[in-house]
Amino acid sequence: MKDVAQQLELKPGQSVELLKELHIVTRDGRINQDSRRKLKQVNHLVQFIEKVLQQVPVEEGGPTLADHGAGKSYLGFVLYDLFFKPLGRGHIYGIETRPELVQKSRELARVLGFDRMSFLNIAAADAATDAALPDRIDVVTALHACDTATDDAIAFGLRKHARHMVLVPCCQAEVAACLRQSKALSLARTPLAELWRHPLHTREMGSQLTNVLRCLYLEAMGYQVTVTELVGWEHSLKNELILASHTGQRRRASAERLRAILAEFGLSSLESPRFPGL
Repeated sequence: MKDVAQQLELKPGQSVELLKELHIVTRDGRINQDSRRKLKQVNHLVQFIEKVLQQVPVEEGGPTLADHGAGKSYLGFVLYDLFFKPLGRGHIYGIETRPELVQKSRELARVLGFDRMSFLNIAAADAATDAALPDRIDVVTALHACDTATDDAIAFGLRKHARHMVLVPCCQAEVAACLRQSKALSLARTPLAELWRHPLHTREMGSQLTNVLRCLYLEAMGYQVTVTELVGWEHSLKNELILASHTGQRRRASAERLRAILAEFGLSSLESPRFPGL
């Protein structure tokens, strides 16, 4: 008979006890379908993050990672268990607006002895200027940080000179709202506006445009960008994974295309607040 770790398809060395503390696994080692999907997503994302963490030069105290929209900090705790704990150095910062979740994460980190984890009760938009965070963060993550919180995570990464950003966007509403506002004018101006005439298409188009613009912005600011699936679509519809690694080579063509797309879709008002420094 398979042991619990095999049944749960855990990564080598992954702690079943930690998953119990996170309430992903029950005390008797069982897991429901929803939790299994969540664990599969987190473990798959960890694989990508471990690869970029391994690329961070060995420096005193490093690597550092900031997780935006941390929620219950599943990602942070699993990363610490699998990578930071055996490494013996480095620090994880969980950034979350809900104080009750921050407090629970602090208590769990204390119980587990995960002393190189900190949890900050602040908005992603305010994190870049918070004194509790170091001047440089090596890796920025955001797993399902809703709406503009992913943009705030990108802005944070740029401010902190992040070497890598690993982003799984969620619930992008800002661009869709702008498309709705200019829909009548756009329908009269171009047949392409049929792509977002119906409300469902407006939402989907807004989501697609948002991530395209984010990728162009990252390229324009000196990052190499890869876009892929996080897990199979049967596990989650919020499944787009954006991987960005700093090269220092800013791409003018990406900045020009970003501006052209904003103009084409009547979104130029977003350039200043969302894409500064182009």
